[in-house]
Amino acid sequence: MILRALTVAIAICLIGPLQANAQSPGYAVVHGWPVMPSGYALGQVTGVGVDSHNRVFVFHRAGRAWSEPMPTDRIQGPTIVAFDGRTGEVVQVWGEDLFVMPHGLEVDAADNIWVTDVGLHQVFKFGPDGERLMTLGEAGVPGDDATHFNRPTDVAVTPDGTVYVADGYENSRVLKFSADGRLLGQWGQRGSGPGQFDLPHGIDLDGQGRVYVADRENDRVQVFDADGRFLTQWSSPAMGRPYGVAIAPGDGFALVVDGGEQPERGPDRSGASVVGLDGEVRQTFGAYGPYDGQFQLAHDGAVGADGSLYVVDGLGERVQKFTPR
Repeated sequence: MILRALTVAIAICLIGPLQANAQSPGYAVVHGWPVMPSGYALGQVTGVGVDSHNRVFVFHRAGRAWSEPMPTDRIQGPTIVAFDGRTGEVVQVWGEDLFVMPHGLEVDAADNIWVTDVGLHQVFKFGPDGERLMTLGEAGVPGDDATHFNRPTDVAVTPDGTVYVADGYENSRVLKFSADGRLLGQWGQRGSGPGQFDLPHGIDLDGQGRVYVADRENDRVQVFDADGRFLTQWSSPAMGRPYGVAIAPGDGFALVVDGGEQPERGPDRSGASVVGLDGEVRQTFGAYGPYDGQFQLAHDGAVGADGSLYVVDGLGERVQKFTPR
């Protein structure tokens, strides 16, 4: 009897909290979303954004996995897929023979799609139909000056077209560009103090022009004004290790995704949190695992105009939709 009670207690400690956190009282996973065409599967999904027509764009690696040294050949299959936000049906597929190692994705106010490629060290702007409109950085050439990046992770764009790039894996900085691609300024260096970064992995903007940076290895989100002056930071066990941050339309809240610690051996932690713009965690949802409502590596998130939340799972190779209950 004692042994049985001990076994039950251990099971509750190990499994119960994960199951309890798989869905929060405020959000429910939408089962069966998206609807994948027969014979088609996503690869490692790393970026997500929603346009004004409620199309959900995801950026994935189409069968390629992160590896060191980084590959140099471009992925031959399509790497960008757009789903209807309501039905989950595929509405666009493109991005063949363009990218080496897909990473961040942003949809701007004009429905242009911006992506970063950590293998090519570049940032790209595409029109809604997939036409390339702008390229920042030199293909395959890393650097830390005004015209080069070193594994840039994410991008955010203001309504007037000003561009912020998180140049994350090697340079630990944020760069600000004009709408025509001229460098306007930059800030950051490696470290753990205010305005310093240890892998700025995700970036987004609110309606007031404040810049939110998921400072991944420092386990925090830092907040800056439009010119890079440090304002505040968010950090808490409930928020975990921020891989991505997305500000809801109307500045209602931030969606922060926690990619966990990624140890060589599990178990790990992964999830997401809804955070007020005062930094207070309102609720968390998700857990580590392969089932609906769980994540193996929550990598990025987006918020639709209708309040739906979208979280992409890198190792789980999928995108999930959550809606308010």
